[in-house]
Amino acid sequence: MYGILNLSNTEAWLGPLAGLRVIDLTRVLAGPFATQSLGDLGAEVLKIEPPEVGDETRHFPPFVEGESHYFLGINRNKKSLVVDLQQEAGKEILRRLVATSDILVENYRPGVMDRLGLGYAALAEINPGLIYCAISGFGLSGPLRDKPSFDIVTQALSGALSINGERGHMPVKLGIPLGDMVGGVFGPMAILAALHERHRTGRGRLIDISLYDGLIGMLGYFAQLAFITGEDPPPMGSSHPNIVPYGSFPASDGSIIIAVLSERFWANLCKALERPDLAADPRYANPTGRRQHRDELDEAIAAVTRTQTVAEWEKRLQEADVPHSPVLGVTAALASPHALARDMVVEATHARLGAMKIVGRPIKFPGAAQPPVSAPPTFGQHTEAVLRDALGYGEAEIAALRDAGIIDRAKQR
Repeated sequence: MYGILNLSNTEAWLGPLAGLRVIDLTRVLAGPFATQSLGDLGAEVLKIEPPEVGDETRHFPPFVEGESHYFLGINRNKKSLVVDLQQEAGKEILRRLVATSDILVENYRPGVMDRLGLGYAALAEINPGLIYCAISGFGLSGPLRDKPSFDIVTQALSGALSINGERGHMPVKLGIPLGDMVGGVFGPMAILAALHERHRTGRGRLIDISLYDGLIGMLGYFAQLAFITGEDPPPMGSSHPNIVPYGSFPASDGSIIIAVLSERFWANLCKALERPDLAADPRYANPTGRRQHRDELDEAIAAVTRTQTVAEWEKRLQEADVPHSPVLGVTAALASPHALARDMVVEATHARLGAMKIVGRPIKFPGAAQPPVSAPPTFGQHTEAVLRDALGYGEAEIAALRDAGIIDRAKQR
């Protein structure tokens, strides 16, 4: 490992990536979501932000005491440094950090880092073990390489948007910005694979993560359906293209999700509905028949479910062992006993806001208690400490860099 591990036996386990240092040159969503995962796993993540404005999402409303909800949502477990990489002194700070780091993640458009003289080839000369992960909309090659991309663009061009929405209506984008967040899924996966390889070879490598590639990769069986049939899968709302019944059904006071993924669950559902005639009907005897008669079967089930409350159906379906769920809003989901029991909502202390609730780590390691989650950093919160403690800059040098506007230059509001 190239980072510095400084743990005593009495300190809490910091996670499997403790001792690794990550240089985070990302902003907005795809990159920050990826580096947040590395921080969750114990790596030291140094988020280097440009002077004056920093990460663009710091300026996305709504705000709480000047802090953006957007930035707070995807930047936990990081340290913030404000460094001007357009200036030679700022580039030198980055080069010195690279020499002591394991991973660098950036999500600028392809070519930007090379033009700064800070691309993979240049930085690998400083640290051959550096794992350099470039996250971009369309990748480092291909005809769309230089095309600007945002979540909805990626969703549209990958086919993901076309299968989302209600049957018979115009498709709509996914509520969760998966076109961006897919970078946070495949980026860390690739980085961890490269780390494993580095244990054997001693060398890092360049990683090319395309959000476009990632979302096409997530089409899964929808892609295979298109290959086999030669037709575009249509939007199905909450329904499934091939599994019936599957989706949202009306209750007297809301709606209930029912998902029948096997014959055992189909028999259990008929029992819960008190409709043995449905189980005996030859039209519904197998998945193909239920799919062919989707509309009449769904209406028959809805005629029963709308007679009782959501709570009553939760009770009945639970007793009958049928996969089901109420449709929770985000607030209710975050307040659910299971989310709290799984530490998916935790409290952290923010430098400006004090105690605040944030989402917890989604990856668990039973038997190992990790330290508390750290709140997203304020703008440039850790610049001085990192330059002094990690790079050995003296107080006079730091003061001179600050006076020259190389570090911690904030826009006056």
